[in-house]
Amino acid sequence: MASNPVKARRDLHAWRERQPANFYTSDRQLVRLLQTFLGQDRYLRHREHFASFGAVCAGPLDEAAVINNRGANLPELDRWSPLGERIEAVAHHPSYHDCGRHIYEDGEVIAAYAEPASNVRALALFYLSSHVGEAGHNCPVACTAGVVKALGAEGSDALKARWLGGVLTNTYADRLDGAQFVTEVQGGSDVGLNAVEATPDGEGFGTTRWRITGEKWFCSNSDADLILMTARVAGHGTQGLGLFLVPRLLEDGTVNHFTVRRLKDKIGTRSMPSGEIDFQGAVGYAVGPVDKGFRTLMAQVINTSRLYNTVGTAGIARRARLVAQAYAQSRVAFGHPIAQYPLVQEMVARMRASSQALTAGAMRLAHGLDRAERGELAGDELAWLRVGTNLAKMRSCQHSHRVVLTAIETLGGNGAIETFSVLPRLLRDNVVYENWEGTHNTLIAQTHRDFAKHGLHAPFIAVLRRDLTTGDAAIDAALAPAHEALDRAEDALGAILALPDPGTAALLLRPHVERLGDALFAGAFAQDLLTEADPARRAAELDVLTVFVDEHLRAARPDPDLATAARFGRIVALDG
Repeated sequence: MASNPVKARRDLHAWRERQPANFYTSDRQLVRLLQTFLGQDRYLRHREHFASFGAVCAGPLDEAAVINNRGANLPELDRWSPLGERIEAVAHHPSYHDCGRHIYEDGEVIAAYAEPASNVRALALFYLSSHVGEAGHNCPVACTAGVVKALGAEGSDALKARWLGGVLTNTYADRLDGAQFVTEVQGGSDVGLNAVEATPDGEGFGTTRWRITGEKWFCSNSDADLILMTARVAGHGTQGLGLFLVPRLLEDGTVNHFTVRRLKDKIGTRSMPSGEIDFQGAVGYAVGPVDKGFRTLMAQVINTSRLYNTVGTAGIARRARLVAQAYAQSRVAFGHPIAQYPLVQEMVARMRASSQALTAGAMRLAHGLDRAERGELAGDELAWLRVGTNLAKMRSCQHSHRVVLTAIETLGGNGAIETFSVLPRLLRDNVVYENWEGTHNTLIAQTHRDFAKHGLHAPFIAVLRRDLTTGDAAIDAALAPAHEALDRAEDALGAILALPDPGTAALLLRPHVERLGDALFAGAFAQDLLTEADPARRAAELDVLTVFVDEHLRAARPDPDLATAARFGRIVALDG
């Protein structure tokens, strides 16, 4: 008989072997969602690519990300060439480029946008790569998607001809990647205080050429080829901000007029360089009318990043649950795998519930964006997309944070060890997601403005009610608490939106918009369940939906009973 330490290590090897070899083929829900939102023809056209990239993400990409995130392999500022020429570059470990080749070439995460209205496909690929965390590239992928959107919507024909081809290529060595620099030292969310200035300097690429001067405080992907950045062209507030495309290299091949002051030492996304940059008359080109720069930034760049954020945290949540569930099935304590203990079953069930709800909501929003870009959305659904993008960003970060913490707790002391699992890195990356592209308070304040100024709460709730009504008696019964949460929100909103102080109103609005965000996830998950053809599987995943609704949408979270315990046990037995 093997000694206890030998047996324990065998159990740990079994845990690793239980991890999926393919993040796509093991994800029944994602397959289902893509069949629904891509349509059968497009799904069949791309199915093999999803499967091949799912294997890459679970194998070589994951391995490269582990190496790249070791402390000795993190990026370093590299300001001068061996010949003393100013290059303002970042030195990366070779594993960084291994990750990049897998993501951009194997994944085609940006090349997917060469086909119009391809948000579902592009974001599904990003979801798969997010299973390994930020990996040094996923933040730049989101920023590069913003470059695609902004140039496509507002860029001159000459700007598109000069740079879009390099952005959309699936050859890593030839690609042009993007960044977005908005934050200045005086504040992030109060963009109206931005002071970096732009001065007109002739014409170029079918638009006005500008010279940009000042300091940007938080510049992620600081060695990007193409920078989208705000700069002040007139007056005060956001109306005086233009949006500019600033290439890293000038047309003669020399570095544009900026210097990287230093790289920041961040809690998460550490293998992706973030810096402080001084612009000293850098050449930039207006993207659209400069008096509408902030509007373009929000519509094409920030909203894109917020949706990427939701999808990324959904990927983080699923990976954390996979790690924890396999560990619970393998780790033996007091003579039994810990997955047999009801308290552990509850942890796994709640992780799965959040993960599946987030994935359904994220892909539903991506499909909504595809429909909007095809001109198929109007009225209520446009309001739903605008409000839902913001609330989903806020709630997805909060839910995925709890999922990763719960996964770490499932592993016990092992969960805190960097070299033992991906979980500590996922937690740190999630913290950055929570503060990137709008903190929770910023998103609540914006939602208050959308409700109070534009009356978007009524159409948003109307779409939620439609999503929460499936026609399936069992699913609709599970969704009853969600309808009650909408009733409570509607009853409260009139008085809250009438308050003269927007700060107090936002405070009182917080619990209601949190529930509205959760109702979006629940409705998307419910609609997804309708497409599950196997009655037994649908019933099993209805357990998962019930756990999410009971925890997040009931007026009071119910105490567990025997039926609850049985439900948790059934969920732990689910695969995928």
